[in-house]
Amino acid sequence: MKPPPQGDSEGPNTFISRTALLQAAFLQSAPLRIQDTPNEIPAFRPLLDQIDDTDLAGTVVTADALHAQRDHATYLHERGAHYLLTIKNNQRGQARQLHALPWKDIPVIHRDDARGHGRHEQRIVQVVTVAGLLFPYAAQVLRIQRRRRLYGAKKWSSETVYAITDLTAEEANAAEIASWARGHWTVENTAHWVRDVVFGEDKSQVRSQNAPAVLAAVRDLIRSALKLAGYVNTAAGRRAHTDRPRVLTLYGIT
Repeated sequence: MKPPPQGDSEGPNTFISRTALLQAAFLQSAPLRIQDTPNEIPAFRPLLDQIDDTDLAGTVVTADALHAQRDHATYLHERGAHYLLTIKNNQRGQARQLHALPWKDIPVIHRDDARGHGRHEQRIVQVVTVAGLLFPYAAQVLRIQRRRRLYGAKKWSSETVYAITDLTAEEANAAEIASWARGHWTVENTAHWVRDVVFGEDKSQVRSQNAPAVLAAVRDLIRSALKLAGYVNTAAGRRAHTDRPRVLTLYGIT
């Protein structure tokens, strides 16, 4: 789940939806409408309540820093699910604990060195087993140091991100946790970006009554159907199933 982009709050008829996305298949649950609320935190439980207990149990739920809430962790534990949550300075006490862990003494367990999309990206991952943190059921902490540089640039930009999970080292190793953390951003790449750009949702002028909710559900249905049909690129799949104008050329007429 991602925070709403700028421009979502446009009045009483604004439609903001939140969805749950399955990383492995890029499929979503039904969207949940959020209206007249300052943020999306209250939508966490209602969204996951749509998923049956038998489907949610044993699942690792990833979410960004806004949802690194103790109540959310307890809710998932009670439903038999696991969590992998990003921690930022909105949880100041927790963030201080994570920063203070002895990272200099913890070996680097996983490295990524990737090139693509016009940039060179390096990721260094460290994982440490913990006990007694300020977060319910916390078992491991992940630190990801990211370095990025555009092709041709000399300077690197860097960022350090922390994540916390209730999975023990026996249940998930460092490479798995790092993969799930990176996979969380498929929400942006395969859902939000597609709806905003491919389907032009940000430019839509439809804002009244239930029409925005209906259109959002239709966009998600189309996107999921194309993924199930084997289309890696949603835009290409949409073009393949869109009536194209036929061209009739007249010649030899004087």
